[in-house]
Amino acid sequence: MSSRPLRIGIVAGEPSGDVLAAGMLKAIKAQYPDAIIEGIGGQHMQAQGCRSLFDMEALSVMGLVEVLKDLRKILAIKKQLVSYFTEFPPDVFIGVDAPDFNLRVEAELKAKGIKTVHYVSPTVWAWREKRIHKIAKATNLVLGIFPFESQVYAKYNVPFAYVGHTMADIIPLQPNQADARAQLNLPAEKPILAVLPGSRRGEVANLLPVFMPTCERIITQIPECQIIIPAANAQRHAFIDDYLKLHYPHWLNEGRVHLYQGQSREVMIASDVILLASGTATLEAMLCKRPMVAAYKLAPMTHFLMRFLYKPDYFSLPNILANKPLIPELLQEQVNPDFLAETLLPLFNQDTSELIQQFTELHAVLKRDADSQAAQKVLEIINDTTCRGG
Repeated sequence: MSSRPLRIGIVAGEPSGDVLAAGMLKAIKAQYPDAIIEGIGGQHMQAQGCRSLFDMEALSVMGLVEVLKDLRKILAIKKQLVSYFTEFPPDVFIGVDAPDFNLRVEAELKAKGIKTVHYVSPTVWAWREKRIHKIAKATNLVLGIFPFESQVYAKYNVPFAYVGHTMADIIPLQPNQADARAQLNLPAEKPILAVLPGSRRGEVANLLPVFMPTCERIITQIPECQIIIPAANAQRHAFIDDYLKLHYPHWLNEGRVHLYQGQSREVMIASDVILLASGTATLEAMLCKRPMVAAYKLAPMTHFLMRFLYKPDYFSLPNILANKPLIPELLQEQVNPDFLAETLLPLFNQDTSELIQQFTELHAVLKRDADSQAAQKVLEIINDTTCRGG
């Protein structure tokens, strides 16, 4: 590598990717403090010095059908990014998750001779396995966060490295509930339900109107129960706050419901039970060692298509990792207040010691010093003179 500052292009499309990328960038900057980092990122990446050329919120769209209404804007961002990095080539471009967007950017940049890394394997193990050929064409290396992913990459001889998950390194194997409650100014003894309706705007708009009536039913059965909600960012906080002020002002006035910006980890650890949108949050809840119910509502056409395309028996990460039903998963018509409450209520009183033990064993598998490993793999790609784009 020359004496000029290291240049990194990087794009994360949602809050979970922002956290993953930030840890890796911090480890890279420990070795290259003058590194120039540009692309798209949220508050965590920006705290590590990343200059975000566009608002990450523009990419936070999920679903086969749901993305269509934002497609023109997303394609315009992609075109501008490719143009920018073509004019100012980085030493490496790193796409963090968001495969439908990032793989297209990576493919164009790699064809122009720029080295590319994709951090977080697309779910080729779950559906559309033949995407592996597109991934191979777009990337010089894929960094995976789950151990079982290596099998499909080995099958097609595509460069892959399992690095573990940064959250498994950060979260203690035995989280302290009392400390989390004190930090959030919550009562030490009352039962607490954490509610996480998602990080994307569409998820929250879809699930919050179902999750809050579920809370009403829980409180009918457990009158002392407190509701705590972490918002993924300022936009989600404003939306949830407006919703609560409109529909549950009495709960806000009574201190029945508490809304936080960020602090999802502390909220999870402080809780007794968690109701959440299926996604990366289920992994974090598992690492926080809390019983949970995972729920999701897809657009009808997306759900119809996924019934034919999706291969695994489960859709929540704890169940996928364990390959058995550790937690309840509810989908589509099951995601209604009555059924959600019926599923949640037993979790407040049942013995969770066996569940926590299984969560802890999975935690140990994922605890690999992911930030340092990911950073090292990226730097190896940069310094590898035999590795080229194109």
